[in-house]
Amino acid sequence: MTKVLGIFGFLQFGWADILDIGMVALLIYLLLRSIRGDSTVLNIVLVLSLLLVGQAIASALNMRMMTVLLNALLDVGVLAIIIIFQPEIRHLLNRVAMQTGISRRTGDLFNRILGIKEERLGSRSVEELVEAVRAMSAEKTGALIVIQHKSSMDEFMDTGDRFDAEINRRLIMNIFFKNSPLHDGAMIIVGNRIAAARCQLPMTNRTDIPAHYGMRHRAAIGLSEDTDADVIVVSEESGGVRFVRNGEAKEVESIQELRELLGSALSTEKEKDKEE
Repeated sequence: MTKVLGIFGFLQFGWADILDIGMVALLIYLLLRSIRGDSTVLNIVLVLSLLLVGQAIASALNMRMMTVLLNALLDVGVLAIIIIFQPEIRHLLNRVAMQTGISRRTGDLFNRILGIKEERLGSRSVEELVEAVRAMSAEKTGALIVIQHKSSMDEFMDTGDRFDAEINRRLIMNIFFKNSPLHDGAMIIVGNRIAAARCQLPMTNRTDIPAHYGMRHRAAIGLSEDTDADVIVVSEESGGVRFVRNGEAKEVESIQELRELLGSALSTEKEKDKEE
């Protein structure tokens, strides 16, 4: 194979080169799949890719001045991009880690080493939460409720008001009542407690989400892209309920369906007994 490919002059291919190209192609595929719909990040990746391809061609053709120029552009450009687009790069790396399962597997390993357990809801908490969502949906009261799992929500809780309260349907409804000082923003639930309200969440940069999705939906999708949290959104305009997980928003057709979606957050029987 090396002899056949040798007719192209400077292109000397071996099995290691084929493996190298295959691995790079796989990385490019995973990267493009992760950034689909995000025009800002896509533009950054395209510019860097063009510079890298140009640098490789110039180096292979022994174009010394062009190689030096492109190397300088890459050195300075990468540093500038990291500084200017730090939030987008962080968002991209988080999304790649979430979609490829890297964050889940490494997170499970470190959580076991450090003795960190996933926060889970008890059956009573699920029922109180479901009934609150049902009532707010009927009254068209907008709501944004985050359910923490393994990813810490501390940085988002710091943007709002922290407190520690039992999950109660009346309390949830009062928090999201339109005249309440805490209604604007997200409520964050940790375990079987309401940990914070009026919290700000990161907005998604995706352009492929439905046009009728408002700020609550964009915030819910943005958070679920970067973390393993589940988010419940109640629309103020229609009263519709959506359950957001891993960057995907699912229309909730019934309260029973919401119970089933929250089923993965239920505690073990032992934890339920402690709750009782």
